[in-house]
Amino acid sequence: MNLKPSNAFIAASWIALIIGMIGYLIGLFRAEMDLSEKGYYFTILIFSLFSVVSVQKVVRDRMEGIPVTDIYYGISWFCTLLSIALLVVGLWNANLLPSEKGFYAFSFILSIFGAVAVQKNTRDVQMLANSTTYTTTID
Repeated sequence: MNLKPSNAFIAASWIALIIGMIGYLIGLFRAEMDLSEKGYYFTILIFSLFSVVSVQKVVRDRMEGIPVTDIYYGISWFCTLLSIALLVVGLWNANLLPSEKGFYAFSFILSIFGAVAVQKNTRDVQMLANSTTYTTTID
């Protein structure tokens, strides 16, 4: 069984992450809102990217039998859900056009999907490289 993700999927994952983040950040840069509000949305993006990568890692660790504490597992999921909730609350209360709210929501979703997929691909490629190294060394 080939565990290496295809080059097309790796590229699509990176493209999703980059386009999502750049779109979100350009939207923030061009938005007519206070700097503190821009900081709020920027912080949510960074917080969410970290938390979804953390969730992907702990889920994968558990699948592979690598010990992960229940506290870290729970905190990872809590932070992911919290970042999504913070974005929803922020957009719900924002003085933005519905099209702008949709833009932020979809670029946010694209960013977190891309982050999870990039983390998965990175882990798959690294695991394959490590198993090849061990196999070569043993043989």
